[in-house]
Amino acid sequence: MMLAAMAEAAVPDTGSSDVNNVTAVNSTANAMTYLQDEMKHDVEPVPALNLGDLDITTDEFILDEVDIHIQANLEDDLVKEALKTGVDLRQYSKQVEAELQRIEQASIKDYIKESQNIASLHNQITACDSILERMEGMLSGFQSDLSSISSEIQTLQQQSVSMNVRLKNRQAVRSQLSQLVDELVVPGAMISVILESPVTEQEFLEQLHELNNKINFAKELSFRETLACSDIQDIVDRLKVKAVTKIREFILQKIYSFRKPMTNYQIPQNTLLKYRFFYQFLLANERQVAKEIRDEYVDTMSKIYYSYFKSYSGRLLKVQYEEVADKDDLMGVEDTAKKDILHLQEPPSLKSRNTIFTLGQRGAVLSPAELEGPILIPHTAQRGDCRYPYETLFRSQHYALLDNGCREFLFLSDFFMVAGNSALDLFNCIMGKTLGMFLKSMSAYVSDCYDSIAIFLCIHIILRFRAITAKRNIPALDKYWEAVLELLWPRFELILEMNIQSIRNTDPQKLGVLDTRPHYITRRYAEFSSAIVSINQTFPNERTNALLGQLQVEVENFVLKMAAEFPSRKDQLIFLINNYDMMLSVLMERAADDSKEVEGFQQLLLARTQEFIEEILSPPFGGMIAFVKESEALMEKGQLDRLKNDEARITQLVRGFSSTWKQSVEALSQDVMRSFTNFKNGTGIIQGALTQLIQYYHGFHKVLSQPTFRSLAVRSELINLHHLMVEVKKHKPNF
Repeated sequence: MMLAAMAEAAVPDTGSSDVNNVTAVNSTANAMTYLQDEMKHDVEPVPALNLGDLDITTDEFILDEVDIHIQANLEDDLVKEALKTGVDLRQYSKQVEAELQRIEQASIKDYIKESQNIASLHNQITACDSILERMEGMLSGFQSDLSSISSEIQTLQQQSVSMNVRLKNRQAVRSQLSQLVDELVVPGAMISVILESPVTEQEFLEQLHELNNKINFAKELSFRETLACSDIQDIVDRLKVKAVTKIREFILQKIYSFRKPMTNYQIPQNTLLKYRFFYQFLLANERQVAKEIRDEYVDTMSKIYYSYFKSYSGRLLKVQYEEVADKDDLMGVEDTAKKDILHLQEPPSLKSRNTIFTLGQRGAVLSPAELEGPILIPHTAQRGDCRYPYETLFRSQHYALLDNGCREFLFLSDFFMVAGNSALDLFNCIMGKTLGMFLKSMSAYVSDCYDSIAIFLCIHIILRFRAITAKRNIPALDKYWEAVLELLWPRFELILEMNIQSIRNTDPQKLGVLDTRPHYITRRYAEFSSAIVSINQTFPNERTNALLGQLQVEVENFVLKMAAEFPSRKDQLIFLINNYDMMLSVLMERAADDSKEVEGFQQLLLARTQEFIEEILSPPFGGMIAFVKESEALMEKGQLDRLKNDEARITQLVRGFSSTWKQSVEALSQDVMRSFTNFKNGTGIIQGALTQLIQYYHGFHKVLSQPTFRSLAVRSELINLHHLMVEVKKHKPNF
């Protein structure tokens, strides 16, 4: 209808539109007049309001609105299409209105047709509304319930935290209180075991540990002035007294068992170690009783060790060699029938007596197997009529001391719970008397001992025993080892200096008949020096090396003095070579090849051997040797022509050598083998002499090949050098 009104308003040309417009204006004016009259009768007159721009009752405003509305409709696409096609808008408006009425009627029919469904839908919506309303009530109730539950949970959480704190506090109190109660309570089982069970029972030891804990706890509570402590103090004290009494009797009984004859005291010692807690209990709770037990143990073991070692040392001395060295048994003393002990080879009747200057099997005492081997049993050795050198007895005595001393120190440290200086002091209280007896008897023996090898072996036994105790980490015997070494070293040096002096003072003219064989004094030196050098290799001592150096110098001087007694240089050299060779051979058996003594005698032997070779070649081949040396000297100066007139001399030398060299070499070889006691050395000298002879003859060939002598007819009589070498080899001795 609105479109119809707009369509009608949009046609201004027809007369009908003018009539309608007039009619509409008149109707509006009449209506407004009527309304104003009614208002005049009903209400009091109202003064006119000047609304200005807000006054919408004016015609101007209405027309403006209509224009705007019309303009907006003209912009519509459908209107534009109708205006373009020239459609009659009034007719078109009626069609539209009719269509709308038709549609409205159809809608009403559809609505009536679906009225039951709509009513059902209305009922369902109403039912849903009621259900939703109930659900809303339920959810509201649930929400309120949840809010109350949340508050209850918070309350429970607070209560739980509070209860947890109280529980922890009660548990803490309970643990301490239960421990306190457990420590305070003295069970009946403990009382019965402490009072009735033997101390060797395991349950007694266990209950003693518990009792010790309760005693310590009671002491701690007494410092805190805990009232509950007084309730158990009396019974704990009684149990302590009973336990101390039983432990004291047990330990003293074990200590007294040491005193029985033929008792192996190590067995009860091991028993005491099993119950070392007994002494710890006494030391903590009854120091007076602990001191009594310790003093009793110290006194008992001191007497046992002293008695044992005194008896053992006395018995060992009965199996020592009866004949020992005295102050006259020195290296430089004259060898007589009375001094058989100084011989290298011992007489058969004295096979049990040790030697003074030879080591022999005596060095075996330092081998690991024998050094830590079983100790000697004196009565067994006596029954077998066995005799031993002093160092063997010394080793057995001190190994027994080492073994017992280490065991005792470990026992003291473990059982009496001492360490450091306290352990050493306690050890010295027990072993001091025994060690003093050892030092005293050793001092008496050493002061009258002249067996330097025995003293030196004892020194090295002590050095090795000291290393053993250091390896075992037992410092108890360290001072004793030092004291023994302070006794032995000065005596060894004194004996060595006495031997040096004896060789220095030796008069060669008083030593009997001269002989080119090795002298017994040099043999003594060689045996002695090799013994000392071989022993000294493990623990080198500079003072010993210095004294050996002095001894070597004196022996070399002695050999030179003895050699000077021989009238001929040849015999002197034979004597020197024999002695040097003998000393070198003996030294190399025991000493290292690079030792100072070996190197020194090797140089001396080489020098004297070379001189001897020249000496034995001189008689048969001296003329040729002198000619070769003279010629070589002149050749170096370029003056060989000075010998060109010596044809007769050269001829004699060539023919003399060719006719006599074989006999001379044979005689030389026999003479050398007779002169030297060492066949190997003699063979070496012969080889050296023949080699030197070939070198001289080669030099003789070389000289005669010079232009000065090249024209000599006798050159044809020279022996071929290769042929000479082949023939000389036939004379080489084989040993």
